[in-house]
Amino acid sequence: MSPQPLVAAADGSAIGNPGPAGWAWYVDDEHWACGGWDHGTNNMGELWAVLDLLRQTAHLDVELKILCDSQYVINSITRWMPGWKAKGWRKKDGKPVLNVEIIRAIDEAMTGRRVSFEWVKGHAGHALNEEADRLANGAARAHQAGRTPEPGPGFAGAPMAVAAPTAPPGSPVAGSGASDVQPALWDEDVEPDDVERVVALQRELLRDEIRADATELARLLHPRWAEIGASGRLLDRDEVVAGLPPTGAELEVVRAERIGDDTILLLWRAVGARGASLRSSLWIRESGRWRQLFHQGTVEDQGAVDA
Repeated sequence: MSPQPLVAAADGSAIGNPGPAGWAWYVDDEHWACGGWDHGTNNMGELWAVLDLLRQTAHLDVELKILCDSQYVINSITRWMPGWKAKGWRKKDGKPVLNVEIIRAIDEAMTGRRVSFEWVKGHAGHALNEEADRLANGAARAHQAGRTPEPGPGFAGAPMAVAAPTAPPGSPVAGSGASDVQPALWDEDVEPDDVERVVALQRELLRDEIRADATELARLLHPRWAEIGASGRLLDRDEVVAGLPPTGAELEVVRAERIGDDTILLLWRAVGARGASLRSSLWIRESGRWRQLFHQGTVEDQGAVDA
């Protein structure tokens, strides 16, 4: 009988995204590791967590199963990486691959290994994912406070050259993609930096201080903005730009799809104490500036509210 694979969860986090960033992987209380940087994105954290896990288990003769709540990371490694590698680490449009140094290191670390990936829904009670998320968030908060997080025990006998750098290795810091992004089902043709920028702006619209600021709302909402709220109400920009009620909700990305060169459709879920709702937001870019043009919400749980 073949031995059971070693199962580990890997996760990343960034406060502000980009901002103080953390990464972590977790197998059990005796085998985990975390770290981070003063400035990075959560995608960098997720990728580094995978890389560090691969390196720390390189001496083990066992199949490795990695759980991630980021489809961007899984797709980068299992779907897009062979094509990027064949094209000299460039995408189909000829542009450089984001986070290429980490991704190339992952490709090298996987050589000759038995490695599989599985997507798990974040913040859904999965024990390993929840622990990796807690550790990654804690590492990001430590760097925000100017502290070095406890690195964890790792694996005994692991090679010594596994320490993470003090800054993300050679990768452009662009946009946002927090660990909440699940599943981020965008295609390679959708620029991750564009998608991550839109996700970051959508998160801004959930922040209480932004919702109470007419100037900030005017910055984020297109002059022709309209919404069909979760209650079924039709709202226009003038009705909401003076201020929105606090929501306390968190964003979970369901899908991001490019409609045109300067148009992205974002499907997401708002989850908060008052319930959950499924949302769709249409974002357009004019003069280099992304703004929301349309928003629609559908109640998923009782208690969901508009905007």
